[in-house]
Amino acid sequence: MKKFGLLLGAMLTFGAVPMVAQLENSIKLNEVMTCNTSSIQDEYGQHEAWIEITNISFSTYNIRGMFLTTDRSVLDKKMSVPERISRMSIIPNGEKRTIMGGQQNIVFFCNSNPAQGSMHLTVKIDPTEPTWIALYNGNAVNLIDSVTVPPLAANESFARVKDGDNYIWKRTEAKNVTPGISNNIHIKESKIAKIKRDDPHGYGIAVLSMGIVFFCLALLFAFFTVFGLIMRNRTMVKKVAEIQPLRAGVGMAKKTAEIGHMTNVILQDGLSTKGIDKELYIAVISMALKQYMEDIHDVESGVITIKPKNTDWNVEYIQMTQFHE
Repeated sequence: MKKFGLLLGAMLTFGAVPMVAQLENSIKLNEVMTCNTSSIQDEYGQHEAWIEITNISFSTYNIRGMFLTTDRSVLDKKMSVPERISRMSIIPNGEKRTIMGGQQNIVFFCNSNPAQGSMHLTVKIDPTEPTWIALYNGNAVNLIDSVTVPPLAANESFARVKDGDNYIWKRTEAKNVTPGISNNIHIKESKIAKIKRDDPHGYGIAVLSMGIVFFCLALLFAFFTVFGLIMRNRTMVKKVAEIQPLRAGVGMAKKTAEIGHMTNVILQDGLSTKGIDKELYIAVISMALKQYMEDIHDVESGVITIKPKNTDWNVEYIQMTQFHE
């Protein structure tokens, strides 16, 4: 059982070593200013050269115990570790800011005295000369990152184009210097150069071009197929349009629309006159008066008058004509 515990502990220890090494390699030099006259100030209001370190991973890592140096002699493999450490400046323990979260940056002041604060290091920087800067891990043996900074004008910095980018560094004007935050630097690159960089063998652009061509051909095929079907069946379309029920339906629809329009007009007129059509009432009254005047002679009193008239129809003398001779 004891042997099993020792074996398990050894496995965990050796398994953690690659993980720690991977996290160490995520710590990078990110931006350097060798001549600071009006950039950031330290706690005492002084302008000092500074080095920015970034954590390009998304994991938290404490950089305490790592070393910064500008002395190239530490590259000598035969140099002892104590001698190498004596030529370096250690990032101190007991500082919360050295616990770097993912994508976080931290700035250290150089040419300074550690007694002034945990962010002050003894790293020597000469702004008039090219400066080699190196970051070593806690054993002072493994080189984590390094860069050679050219002589810079006042308040210029030498920074990565993108935080943690492994290759591209660029001189940055004072207005674009970003101590402690993500670098904001852009490189002007032509479209052709960008295509060459992203697709060096041309496979992507070839596939894209062929895809566009085939898509256009398919679109044209579909269009002319549908157009041909319509032209071949245009006679049938005309016949369908001439079918009597269809005409009746169209006529009914027109008549319904006309009645609806007239009803809408009548309703609107009624609303505007508050429901009283004055002209219609005047016309009805006029017709009633006219009819009364024309038919007034038909009105009788109901009295019958009989007047006598002598016709001599019953005179005997007249009837006896044979005696008149």
